Formats: sequence, structure tokens, C-alpha cells
Amino acid sequence: MAVTALVSGCVPTAGESEAAEAADATAAFAGQTIGWSACYDGTQVDELVEWGSEAAWVEALECGTVSVPVDYDRPEGETLDLAVVRAPAQGAAEERVGSLVVNPGGPGVTGLDMLDYPSFSDEVRASFDLVSFDPRGVGESSGFVCGNWNAMVEVRQGFADADPGDLTDADLQPLEESARAYARDCVDGVGEEFLANIGTVNVVRDLDVLRDALGDERLSYVGYSYGTYIGALYAEMYPDHARALVLDGAVETDRPNVEVAYDQAMGFQGTWELFAEDCATTREGCPFSGAADADEVMAGLTAALDQDPPVVQGTAVDGATLVSMVSMELYYEESWDYLGELVVALAAGDAVATGEYLDLLYENTYGLYGDEEPAETKPGEEELDYEVALTAINCADRDDPTDIAAYRDAADRAVDESPLFGADLVWDQLPCAYWPDTEVAPTGFTAPDAPPVVVIGTVGDPATPYAWAEELAGQLETATLVTYEGAGHTLYGNDKSACVDDPVDAYLLTGEALGADVSCPSAV
Repeated sequence: MAVTALVSGCVPTAGESEAAEAADATAAFAGQTIGWSACYDGTQVDELVEWGSEAAWVEALECGTVSVPVDYDRPEGETLDLAVVRAPAQGAAEERVGSLVVNPGGPGVTGLDMLDYPSFSDEVRASFDLVSFDPRGVGESSGFVCGNWNAMVEVRQGFADADPGDLTDADLQPLEESARAYARDCVDGVGEEFLANIGTVNVVRDLDVLRDALGDERLSYVGYSYGTYIGALYAEMYPDHARALVLDGAVETDRPNVEVAYDQAMGFQGTWELFAEDCATTREGCPFSGAADADEVMAGLTAALDQDPPVVQGTAVDGATLVSMVSMELYYEESWDYLGELVVALAAGDAVATGEYLDLLYENTYGLYGDEEPAETKPGEEELDYEVALTAINCADRDDPTDIAAYRDAADRAVDESPLFGADLVWDQLPCAYWPDTEVAPTGFTAPDAPPVVVIGTVGDPATPYAWAEELAGQLETATLVTYEGAGHTLYGNDKSACVDDPVDAYLLTGEALGADVSCPSAV
């Protein structure tokens, strides 16, 4: 979208025109100040400390709001308040660089909770006010629940054993009807205008309003997973307002959701195969000989669970539940030890060890915080406000096919390549076929006028495949790529790899480019 015009004189380039239009869109909401107040009372502070945080850190957290329009084309119309949290810089005034805005990803994940625990290095915390926020339509920023996601899942389960490629038009009709009903219910629940304006283009505009309200001339930003989309698009729309942008776990920015979901299935499959190889080579009793037979062996283990599912914390763990939990734990390379022990126990028929490791897996997947009791509702029974926001934002951002056959074909390809994880990731996108019209995010942007950008990719990332990081780093003209040779989903600022953290810290503190791509070995 940002193609440089081959002209001279004072005529702006296409990129400059887009940046000027973006600045004009947010001008009416510039000049705000945030009324900060303590986020937590004494009881809440004590609870967070029990969960592993630090009292002084939690007591210092400040919360406030920033006003933005629902529709930037109608700034005089309806507005919403974005919920914002800040951890003030811990260093002396002369050390302070400004604010560092952080987004945890999703889309649909709240940013308010991500500062409940200290993160990033001492140098970064000393130099920056750490700031996060709930994007529009998420959490405290007009988050919402609509439709009946579980009804779609129930319909889909009726086809769980079928090859997607064998499904006829008549077979697909219940899937189509449930996805149409979901989209229709969301329109009825929150209105077409809100859904039309929930996408990342407007989140980026909101981010620029937030930058201005924080008093920063230029934005310093760390985005994880979907947050990389926000940061990359900010570099395109507001290059003159950007200072330093770290994009960890890059997402794909150009293709329809159905194709992105297929890529994700391949990402999960790739990480699963890395785990299977690790299990086979390091763990006595592992039932896998390597990646080649891991799918078949796991299918046998899940079938056995279906016959006699053990009950863990009130939930019968059948094969599908196990695969769902395992897929979440593939996000964390450090979880592979106990996942390997679980697989060994399942294969050996060791009911005691299986129960112990399933309990740990369940707690890690569904427990809210360390020692807190998991939610009373069983997985899938709670209101899925995260899933609602994720679907609404994804559908708003991309130009998706409207023919269900495209989803069937993608599900068929995904199952062929990734029988454990493939089909559901694709079918999750089906409501986008029937979504109302939105302002689709631009594709093919290169952000040529942005300052240096850092993209971080993990070779064994299940959710945002490493190829996407390579793609985004190549797409953004000023980007440098940092590669982590291990596995897991995002890592910067979590004290996992000094090889990654040290150069990225230096970049954030100085704004100076890394100079060359960086490759880091696994730290696990």
C-alpha cells in the first residue's frame, strides 16, 4: 500500500499521504490527559502477592482511561473509553526515556493483567513507564459476549471422525447454519457499526491517541503475537510517531484467516514433531520412535482415553480434551519434561502417574493463577469473551472467502498434514464467511519511512510459525530479525534468553538499530 511515488518537489509520497490521513483521523482526540489512580486495593494487592507478585510493584500500578471514537470517520459520534494500566519507571528522572507500551496479543487478550507481575530487565523498568491497555472490544474497553460459540463446536463434533474432503454440500449445511447464526447473533448483540470498527486499523489509531495522552512524542512499543500486527501497522500508518518497535512472535499480515489457520496447523504440527523427537531421544519409555510415528501413537493413546476417560478436577479428560491441553502446553518449551512423562505414563498404563501429570496439565491449562483453584465451570462452558473478541477482530481485519467449500478444502489439507491439530483451527474461521462489512486492514505494506524495527521469531513456535517472522522482517524495509533456535510462543522480556534480551534491551533504550540479524541458541 505504501508505494513511493516517483516525483520530485513537495508532492507527498503515497506513504506520506497515508500517514497524514492517519494523523488527521486522530487529531480530534489529541491533547487528552489520563487521570491515574491506584489499580488495586489492599485486599487485591494481598491476593496478587499470594499468587507470586511483589507488593511494592502491585501497589505502584496505576489505572486510567483514554477516550476514542467508535468510528474515526465520525469523531463527533459515539465514543468508548480504553482501559489503561501503568507501572511507573523505577529509575531516577534523568534515566527516564518515556513510556513503553506493551500488547500481549490475542487478539482478544486483556492487557490490564499483563503488568500484575514484574517483567523486563531492571534497565528497561528503570527507564520506561510500562503501559498496557485493553484494545477496543476487549475486556474493560467495551468487551462483549455474543453468539453461541459452543453451539458451533457441538455441531462440528458431529463431524469429528469424518475426513473433511468427504463432506458433501448437504453435510456442510449444519456447519454453515451454525456459523451464520453466530455472526447474526453478534450483529444483533452489538451492532454492525461496532463490529465494523473493531479491527486493527482502528486499534492502531487508538494506540496513537494513547501515545499522545501519555505525553510521548514518539512511541516505544513491544507487541507479542497479534500485538506484532498492531506494531507493524503502526509503523506503516504513523512512521513519524514511532521510536522503537519490537515485534515478538510475528503474525501473517496479508492472507485470509482460512489460510492463516492452515499455517497455524502446520506450526503446531512442527512443534509437536520437535517435542516428539525430544521425547524419543531423551526419555526412557517414550512411545515415539521420533516424529514419523508420533501422530499414529498419539491417536492410539487418545482413543484409549475415549474408552475410559479419567476424571481430573471434576472433568472427564477424553482424547480431544487431552489434545487441546497439549496444544496449549506446546507454547512453553520448558513444559516438555512433564509432557514427556505424561506420554510415558499413558503408554505404560500407569494410572497413578497419568493422574498426577494430567492434574498438572489441567491446572496449567485452565487454572487462573498458580495456587488458585480453577474455575468451577468445565472447559468450554464459560462465556467465551476472549473467543468472541478474537473472532470479531480477525473477521474485521481480513478479506475472507464466503464459500464454505474454501474452508472445507483448507480443513482437508490441514488434517492431511496435521491430524491432531488441523481441522478445528480452520473451522474456527467459518463465521468470517458471514461477517458484516468492515474496514479491512491494508496488505502488502512495507513501512519504508519507519525507524528501525526489531522482529523476533522462534523456530519452534506453534502459534505464530517462524516463517511468518521471516516474512514480516523481509516485508518491513527497516526491520532486523532476531531468531531464537528453541521452541515456544514469544520470549522477549521473560528472562529466558540473554542472547535475545540483551540486544533488544539496548535497542529499546537507545532506539539504535541492531545492525545485523541475530541468531540465538535454545536456552532450555
